[in-house]
Amino acid sequence: MTEPGSQQQEQGPAAEQAEPAKGQVQVERTVVVTAGGTGTKGRRPAPERAVLQVVLGIAVPLGLGATILAMYVTEALTTYRTTILDPGDFVVHARPLARVLQDFSAAFTIGLLLLCSVALPGAEANRAIIGFAQWKALNWAWLSSGVWFVSSVASLVFIAADTAGQPINTEEFFPLFMFFITELDLGEILLVALLAVFLLVTFLPMVRSSTGAGIMLAVAMMGVLPLAWAGHAAGSDDHGNAVNSLALHLVGVCVWVGGLAAILLLGFRLGTDTGRVLRRYSTLALLSFTAVAYSGIINARLRIGPWENLTTPYGQLIVVKILALGVLGLAGWYQRRRILPRLDENPEDRRALTLFGASEAALMILTIGISVGLAASPPPVPQGSIADVDLRRSLLGYLWPEPLTIPHFLGAWHPDWVVNLFIVAAAIAYIRAVIILRRRGDLWSLPRTAAFLAGCALLIWLTSGGPAVYGKTSFSGHMIQHMGLMMYAPILLVIGAPILLLLRATPARTDGSRGLREWTLWIFTSRYSHFLTRPPVAGLLFIGSLIGFYYSPAFELSLSTHLGHVLMCIHFILTGYLFAWVLIGTDPGPARAPFPFRLIILLATMAFHAFFGLSLLNGTEILAPGWWADLQLTNQEALLADQQRGGAIAWGVGELPTLLLALAVAVAWRKDDQRRALREDRAADRNGDAALRAYNDHLHQLHTGAPPAPPEHP
Repeated sequence: MTEPGSQQQEQGPAAEQAEPAKGQVQVERTVVVTAGGTGTKGRRPAPERAVLQVVLGIAVPLGLGATILAMYVTEALTTYRTTILDPGDFVVHARPLARVLQDFSAAFTIGLLLLCSVALPGAEANRAIIGFAQWKALNWAWLSSGVWFVSSVASLVFIAADTAGQPINTEEFFPLFMFFITELDLGEILLVALLAVFLLVTFLPMVRSSTGAGIMLAVAMMGVLPLAWAGHAAGSDDHGNAVNSLALHLVGVCVWVGGLAAILLLGFRLGTDTGRVLRRYSTLALLSFTAVAYSGIINARLRIGPWENLTTPYGQLIVVKILALGVLGLAGWYQRRRILPRLDENPEDRRALTLFGASEAALMILTIGISVGLAASPPPVPQGSIADVDLRRSLLGYLWPEPLTIPHFLGAWHPDWVVNLFIVAAAIAYIRAVIILRRRGDLWSLPRTAAFLAGCALLIWLTSGGPAVYGKTSFSGHMIQHMGLMMYAPILLVIGAPILLLLRATPARTDGSRGLREWTLWIFTSRYSHFLTRPPVAGLLFIGSLIGFYYSPAFELSLSTHLGHVLMCIHFILTGYLFAWVLIGTDPGPARAPFPFRLIILLATMAFHAFFGLSLLNGTEILAPGWWADLQLTNQEALLADQQRGGAIAWGVGELPTLLLALAVAVAWRKDDQRRALREDRAADRNGDAALRAYNDHLHQLHTGAPPAPPEHP
């Protein structure tokens, strides 16, 4: 990766010789040019760096000791391999080492890209290019992604060898490896993650902007999230919550650990921006801490089972880990209250930066050591499949519900804890933004707030209540969930105008970096938004999703796989939100279509929607037959009747939101006409009704052929 423009070079090593800012102490040193770049004469490490090295040098062995002690307490060290086919000692010992290197390089890469995307300052004079700190972060991220790719390849090979029980230096291994990555779910998932890392290594050297860094961050996440589906959680009881919590845990750890590692690497190069960057990282660390603690509690509850198991060695380690996380959280709170103000006053305070990084890194390493030991230890509750005990429960992840009746449907409940966390967090953020506006003296509509909160409550019920419980056991229950996610909740959320509220409550950044406000503006003003918000495109996505989803293998995949179900819910919510936003949205964004055209698109889309419902109502072919057979539902007449009932729901339920959208478009049209008339009246008062006089003069000229009268001058 080449260095950015000359302006960024002036901010780099050469800038260390520049005059210090006002209020800072100048440190005299001689800069020499060596084969490796600039350096300090004598190359003596600063005392702060020496302290950091000593602390980490002590913490790392202690973390390894904590891992070994945890495995010893849970007797994981005395549990030996019992497989009939042994892949060999090399695979057995190299696999965990490759996984550790893979995890740390992934976290480091994600931490660097995250800081580059949302925390590090850009080039203020020219926002089209990155700043020096961002350039350094991208360089390190590219090197780290290379290590991530190599270790991922090695890990994939070792997992395949371990699964097949075949050493990697035999002729039989290659055909088994190809079968593993093309036919087995585990191999396919790991291959997808590897391809994401390959894209990262390929395109990172081309990144020259915060936008590119953000896109690469999304790609890096695609290299981590599939690992949640590759673990034991995907086949355990309540696999929905297990997989979701593990995915949240992985992301939280990568952001937290990787961000801190990036801070330790770049901290002494940030100069006057040190305090500002650390404060932004502190906010990210707080969110990550919450995600890690929350997901850890969910995973611990699923692994421990009854509370009596807390007295087992595994349960006691869980308690120790919770206490360690609590200490780590208190340390973060202390740093936010004590150390960050010192860095705000003097960004060059190296002692404060060292204390910030060393203390949190040491505590984090010890906590990770306990976590690694727990991950390698057998929990009290078996994590394997329960298909031999209860086939239906193994497929659903929860107990088979009572027969579908209205009381049972309204009273059913199986919470999706991670989804509920995101929804509650969105509601809290909305309320907080409203409070910020009111304290500032700005008004915010109470009906908008009520609509958004009602939409959040409806989403919780749709994803954790009766629609979610019966959505996998009956077609009609699934259709209720679908209609709610696509047609009811999005309308309430759009009425709440969350994007407009976010832009009004969040201050803009001035240092060239991109925060939540800047990324939101980029998303809603990009060329892709201009394309997607065209009414024909939004309408086609809305109605095309129905036909393409139900009359393709996607419907059965959404029932039989957790990933398919998650993608289905996200797609329905987004397409419904986009369609409602195009029609009645008040958030800033691309120019809207004229109101008559919106009504035409609405009526045409709803006509196709009614046609879809009628096609299901009159259909004779059962959709997703494999899933119903797996659930041992073999009564074809009952399945067809339930499917036709779902078609009637799709046809009838769509009438009310259609009417509401049509009324909302008509009201918005009327208000727009009133505002335009008011603007024209005010303009006429200012210029003496010049437009009307010009029109009358034009008519007079056409009638008499006389030239128009000269304008009157005041």
